[in-house]
Amino acid sequence: MPLTPLDIHNKEFTRGFRGYDEDEVNEFLDQIIKDYEMVIREKKELYDRVQELEDKLTHFSNIETTLNKSILVAQETAEDVKRNADKEAKLIIKESEKNADRIINEALAKSRKVSLEIEELKKQASVYRTRFRMLLEAQLEMLNNDDWDDLSQTAEEREEEESYENI
Repeated sequence: MPLTPLDIHNKEFTRGFRGYDEDEVNEFLDQIIKDYEMVIREKKELYDRVQELEDKLTHFSNIETTLNKSILVAQETAEDVKRNADKEAKLIIKESEKNADRIINEALAKSRKVSLEIEELKKQASVYRTRFRMLLEAQLEMLNNDDWDDLSQTAEEREEEESYENI
């Protein structure tokens, strides 16, 4: 067990004949006690400082560990976000392609329908022209017929003819 300043102070030496000068020994011991107390005080202060620094080191080590974990989590989260964004982009592209195909197919179907309607209208127009031509030809035939001459006779002429016939 180490000596304390009190142990040094209370130390009694045996006296011998013609021993050391007692005052000189006591002054030297007092100086040793002061120096020893100072060393003990410095040792305690240094111990306390070491403890404080070790606590700070532990604290900062914990912060470093936490920051490293946070960085890893942030990197993983960023990668997840990127992967999800890529997936979403691919889904949007696929959906857009499907919509484009649907729109193209609808446009083609409408185009075919319009083409069929145009063909039907052409047929109807041809039939109409043919019928109209036949009607006009019939009317022209009627105009070229001699029956018109009979119709163009005046009423008087008809009466005369009728009166001759009645006689």
